[in-house]
Amino acid sequence: MSVAAPSLSSGGFRITASLLAVSDAVAAILLAADLLVVCVSVLLRFLFNAPVEWADDVARGLMVGSSFFGAASALARAENLGVAFFIDMLPSDVRRVVDSIGALLVTIISAYVAFNAIHMGWLTTGQTSGSGLPLEWTFYPMGGGALFMTVFALEIFLGRPVRDMIAGILATGLIVAFYLGWDFLAPDTVPSSGTLMLIGFFITLFGGLPIGFALALAALIFIWVEGTLPCVIFAQQMARGIDNFVLLAIPFFILVGYLMEANGMSVRLIELLQRAVGRMRGGLNVVMVMSMVLFSGISGSKMADVAAVGSVLIPAARRSKQNPGGAVALLAASAVMAEAIPPCINLIILGFVANLSIGGLFVAGLLPAGLMALALIVLSIILGKRPEPADEAEPRPPVSGLWSGALASFGLIFMIFFGFKSGFATATEISAFAVVYALVVGAIVFRELSFKTAAHSFVQSATRSGLVLFIVAAAQSLAFVLTLQQVPHAVGDLMLALSGSHGVWLFMLLSIVVLIVMGSVLEGAAALIIFGPLLMPVAVKLGIDPLHFGVVLVVAMGIGLFAPPLGLGLYGACLIGNVPIEQTVKPIMGYLGLLLLCLLVIAFVPAISTALPRAFGY
Repeated sequence: MSVAAPSLSSGGFRITASLLAVSDAVAAILLAADLLVVCVSVLLRFLFNAPVEWADDVARGLMVGSSFFGAASALARAENLGVAFFIDMLPSDVRRVVDSIGALLVTIISAYVAFNAIHMGWLTTGQTSGSGLPLEWTFYPMGGGALFMTVFALEIFLGRPVRDMIAGILATGLIVAFYLGWDFLAPDTVPSSGTLMLIGFFITLFGGLPIGFALALAALIFIWVEGTLPCVIFAQQMARGIDNFVLLAIPFFILVGYLMEANGMSVRLIELLQRAVGRMRGGLNVVMVMSMVLFSGISGSKMADVAAVGSVLIPAARRSKQNPGGAVALLAASAVMAEAIPPCINLIILGFVANLSIGGLFVAGLLPAGLMALALIVLSIILGKRPEPADEAEPRPPVSGLWSGALASFGLIFMIFFGFKSGFATATEISAFAVVYALVVGAIVFRELSFKTAAHSFVQSATRSGLVLFIVAAAQSLAFVLTLQQVPHAVGDLMLALSGSHGVWLFMLLSIVVLIVMGSVLEGAAALIIFGPLLMPVAVKLGIDPLHFGVVLVVAMGIGLFAPPLGLGLYGACLIGNVPIEQTVKPIMGYLGLLLLCLLVIAFVPAISTALPRAFGY
């Protein structure tokens, strides 16, 4: 059920191409407005002791709108993540029908979100938030973005051959008719709504339906089959999933990553690292690990980091006659390590859903990340070869010019950590000022950031964060349904019973296995949103430090995210490096084995995660 978009440049799709331009513009403008609101409110509070009471409500509403318009743009460009491993093995005729079913389901889900979001806006007309702002300001932009999403999804479906469209409609209709007939003839034998929800989720997930839509459909199956919940509860829960000021750090940190790439900071920093250690044994691989360490301390998006580092170093690996599959594998393994380096988006999401200190999680991840980075560097030196003499015919920039990029990068890292420690601002507010810093450095210091490239960075970050936050919103709707079914309580009792009879070590091992498996099947954010709130209360009851356990969960999820054959992060790294996944399987398994050993050390030596938080007062 993968969804591939037809070309928007062809004549038949000019109207949709215009709508895509509008969607991009609206998402980027709302994100820019959000940035302005956050920065102005912080400055007024800090300089004049005049907090703006409505700033948080406005910022959250703008984020919801920007997220759904960004998700619509991502759908139009077929950037949604899905598990394609299984459907790739199907015969071509069957694959086309499955794809048509997926495109039809995406259209139905998008339309359902749009209708109920607009209906929810109408129902809340006249109601106000705590600061006095109208509640419908959240739901109408969400509905507008979902309407654009519906149009793009419908175009994708209609862009398929007529025969495939008819087959998709008939197949979907037969499935629905089969259920209705079964429920009419033998209602006592029909599986429960919860069972049907899980069956629908796994079938559509392994059928290639984008992860956000598979999560949303699972919640909708429960609502439709149960028949007792109002339909607007679905839109309400999706909005609630991302209507939080903390999550605004996600689009801002993603924006920082894109601006760094656009303003030349990324290239300068990587080139300086190559000059410093690139000539040693395994030097290029050491540069790759160190680059991921530094970039992850600036940008919260791991795929943005992979793109920035991989776009420079994978071609360099090819020029030095290294195996590009091995280089991509190390790049992916470095991204796993970087999951523990602040300001990682998944640390922010886990802190939000598990009600943990985000600053505490950031500090707790530093030493575990350092351990994994050191292990990868040592392995790179042991297995690496001394590079051949480089071709000096290609002009190289002077070292003095490279230091400016390095200093600017370290300045950004210092600002992020100083902001947390000083208490000057929250994670979201710091991320906003990090964006301003990247804009100023690119436009004034380096003079490489034009208005056009900055605008393009805003569009890219709105689209990428829309992808992430749509998954977060859909996962919240599913988490709400799971809570209604008391699944968290059942899981907690089971894990406590197992740990009570076998010890805390078994709970820790089971948690690692669950997050690795689900991190491989799901996108990382979805796995943490569903399983973080389930496992964290059990860990606290067993006496495990929540910050320590949070780092273990995030790293385990990262291993799953980049593990073959399902890991979506590995597919992304292979796309960036232009390498078939088959070439990366053998080397990535070695790197992931090393990281798993590091994770077990981190899990069973809590001081690695808790020493710094205690020293900093978390």
